[in-house]
Amino acid sequence: MTHPRIRLAAATASDVGRVRRVNEDSALAEWPVFVVADGMGGYEAGDRASAAVIAAFREHVTGADVATVGRVRSALASAGEGVAAVAAGTARGAGSTVAGVALIEDEDGPSWLVFNVGDSRVYRHHGIELEQVTVDHSLGQELVESGELRPDELATFSRRNVITRAIGAPDSTADSWLLPVVNGERLLICSDGLTSEVSDEGIRATLTMSGRPESAAAALVQRAVQAGGRDNVTVVVVDVIAGGIEDRSDATTGIPSAAAPVEEDSTTIPVPGRNR
Repeated sequence: MTHPRIRLAAATASDVGRVRRVNEDSALAEWPVFVVADGMGGYEAGDRASAAVIAAFREHVTGADVATVGRVRSALASAGEGVAAVAAGTARGAGSTVAGVALIEDEDGPSWLVFNVGDSRVYRHHGIELEQVTVDHSLGQELVESGELRPDELATFSRRNVITRAIGAPDSTADSWLLPVVNGERLLICSDGLTSEVSDEGIRATLTMSGRPESAAAALVQRAVQAGGRDNVTVVVVDVIAGGIEDRSDATTGIPSAAAPVEEDSTTIPVPGRNR
C-alpha cells in the first residue's frame, strides 16, 4: 500500500562491527513506518529484544496507506510486552532503544510522526543541512541540558552512553514530534553505533555526497566500521521524492523545541503500564 501522493525511496544497512559477536540491532523499512531498534548492551538477549520491538511495529503499523498516532502508541505498548517476555526468560533482563518515523495524515496534510526511546536517533537532511530531530535519553544528554556538562565535553564523557529510558526499562516514555513531509528531504534513522563513531559533520557530508538511499546507507555503515566499529551499526535512509511541500521555509524545523508536538500539552507518547 502507498499514499496517493507521497513517493518515497528507502534503504537499510547494518553491520555487527569489529568488536561485538552478535548484532543486537534490528530495523524495519516497510510503508508507512521506518524504525531502528538497538538491543541494550550488557543485557542478555538484546538481539531478541530489538527483534520484538520491530515485530510490534510490523504488526500494528505496516500494511496501511498511512499510520496513526494510535497505531504507533499500540506498537510501543506491544513492544514493551514483547521485550518483557524476552526478559522473563533471562537472568539479567533485556531492553531496547527505538527510533523511527511514521507517515501520518495530519489536518495540514502528510506529516512525519517522529519518535524515540533511548539514544537511537532520527536526523533530517535537506540540501546540505543536517538537523538532529530526536533528543537522546542518556545521562550525558541530561547533564548537558542541566548545564553540568558542556556540549563539547560530551564526546569524551565516559558515561555518555548510559541510557535513561528504554523499552523494557521502568521509564519507556517515547518523545515525539510532528513534522511536515518536505520534497527532497532525506531522513536518517540510526543506532548509536553510527553516532558514536561518526560526527554529525561526517554524517552530513556522507548524506550530501551519496546518491540513492542504498548508497547512503552503505556508506554510513562503512564509515562507522572503518572508524572503529566498536558497536553494532544500523541505519535506515528515507528520501521524499514527491508529494510533500515544496518550500523548505514552510517546514517546521527538525529542532525539537520548534517542532509541533503530537499532543497539545505533551511531546511524549506514553506506553501503558511501562512508565514510572
